[in-house]
Amino acid sequence: MDDKRRGTLLGIAANLIWGVAALYWIQTQPVAAQDLVAHRVVWSLPFLALCLAIAGSGRLRRAFSLFRQPRTLAIMTAAAFLGALNWLIFLWAVTNGRVAEASLGYFLLPLVNVVIGLTIFRESIDTAQKIGVAFAVLALLLQLIYHGGLPLVALGVSISFGFYGAIRKGVHVESMEGLLLEMSILVPFALGWLVYRDGAGLGLYGLRVDLFILGAGAYTALPLMAYVAASRMLPLTALGLVFYIGPSTQLLVAIWVFDEPLDTIRLLAFGLVWVGLAVVTVSNMRRAAALRAYSVPTGG
Repeated sequence: MDDKRRGTLLGIAANLIWGVAALYWIQTQPVAAQDLVAHRVVWSLPFLALCLAIAGSGRLRRAFSLFRQPRTLAIMTAAAFLGALNWLIFLWAVTNGRVAEASLGYFLLPLVNVVIGLTIFRESIDTAQKIGVAFAVLALLLQLIYHGGLPLVALGVSISFGFYGAIRKGVHVESMEGLLLEMSILVPFALGWLVYRDGAGLGLYGLRVDLFILGAGAYTALPLMAYVAASRMLPLTALGLVFYIGPSTQLLVAIWVFDEPLDTIRLLAFGLVWVGLAVVTVSNMRRAAALRAYSVPTGG
């Protein structure tokens, strides 16, 4: 199997795991969202350390050596708390029947990244990206007008993860090592929370719930490892297309499994975001094709 096919399969697997995440986390009810975040941090750390130790090549040692780099540590601390906020919003959405709105947030994420690049990094955007952002703004305005408020879960998910990614751009750290550093930063707070909450649900609701809580570390790390591997095997345009499998699956889970309502206005809002994403995606694919054509020698 060649790298492109293997990368595609790994990318699809990662996004399918993220797409059905609500089905996993709902098994931990009635544990509260903030308790789940703490458990996710605590049980991710040993799993990540084990994976890096198995990977060898001194990766675990390099990960912990990052603590001796003040600038890296400061940036990763900010990223860690934004990542935890993203987890908290998503888990709250799962436990409060708002999975469809969370999926909208992940659909909005590429467009939020465009806005962050424009406003913070002073990047220039092309016509297709302007059109995509305009459609996203229309979708938000539509919900504001008809529902009397913005989709706060969707905005919280997309903005927290968008800024997480923007902050992580400030350091050149491998994803797994970076995630271990983030969990190491957060684990004192998470352990303190578990002590304060007398175990935060562990041991209270039966063996099945406990097993899902303890499996939080593996469920966090495995799709990330698959996604990182895919990112090294696929061009960004192909990886971008695979990304939409995640929120699409989330939306289907919300409708078919959790029976969440999707009224006409919300469906229209999703449609506007999808159109915007289609414009941006087609533009990116054409640009990538043109670059490939330009780089191919013509002979003569």
